[in-house]
Amino acid sequence: MHFLEAVMEKLTREDLYSLERYAEMRPEFRSRVLEHKKHRQVAIGPNATLYFEDRLTMQYQIQEMLRVERIFEPEAIEEELATYNPLIPDGSNWKATFMLEYPNEEERRQSLAALRGIEKQTYVQVDGFEPVYPIANEDLERTNEEKTSSVHFMRFELTPEMVAAVKEGSAIAMGIEHPDYRYHIDSVAVPVQDALAADLG
Repeated sequence: MHFLEAVMEKLTREDLYSLERYAEMRPEFRSRVLEHKKHRQVAIGPNATLYFEDRLTMQYQIQEMLRVERIFEPEAIEEELATYNPLIPDGSNWKATFMLEYPNEEERRQSLAALRGIEKQTYVQVDGFEPVYPIANEDLERTNEEKTSSVHFMRFELTPEMVAAVKEGSAIAMGIEHPDYRYHIDSVAVPVQDALAADLG
């Protein structure tokens, strides 16, 4: 199977390891996934990070959930697949977990109250094109009248022209333009650029 096709395919039960097998191989698999993830994250300012998901990161997430919850029934495994498969990119988009992280609890509480709507003001931008804002939290709303969540799920839909430009090496910028949190990155690092290009069909 071609590498890119493997990235786009959703996971099935046949792709997952049994609890026993996963217990045996977890240290090596976890090490491989953590190394893989290093080139799939972009810090935007001191407290916000985009973690770009793909087939491998989602397999790891599912395997860990099965392990922790001791899940082995087929129906329950299918539920986990239904939860996490939507976060695998489809070839024309990037899918990311967006996290707001504050070590100080009081600062975190105040910031989450101030940063309502930040998930709609985060963007990616392929050089030469307009910024792309995400379709956020398609599973459930994570902002209310009092605060935003520290975790959001985002889908950035690209045009065919943007996809082609990324494939040809165009720079990818990212940023946030919330009134209380404004940061911009002119160009992501080359390993991140390569990883994001590989997500596109």
